Amino acid sequence: MADSDPDCVFCSIASGAAGVPLVVDTAGVVAFRDVNPQAPIHVLVVPKAHYRDVSSLAAAEPAVLAELVAVGQQVADAEAGGAFRLVFNTGARAGQRVFHVHGHVLGGRFLGWPPG
Repeated sequence: MADSDPDCVFCSIASGAAGVPLVVDTAGVVAFRDVNPQAPIHVLVVPKAHYRDVSSLAAAEPAVLAELVAVGQQVADAEAGGAFRLVFNTGARAGQRVFHVHGHVLGGRFLGWPPG
């Protein structure tokens, strides 16, 4: 893990360098709206430190992962009446496109099962 990766778009957003409006900004994570929303509410929550995937974050900084989940709940409480789905894609075959861990907070409509 590095504190940040100069080539990572999410590191740029988390540091404020990209100028993306933030929904939430805490000590360890930031939340911002997805540019390609898959639900009426689609917010990404990312740690400020660079970790490749959720497993790496959980192993190294479980408190930051807990903070990420709490911010997901905070977003859902404010925007979706508390109901939400939190999705982590891990690996290219699972749909991960940016290799900086991020949770997708999805809500604002009925989310059927199975997903996909």
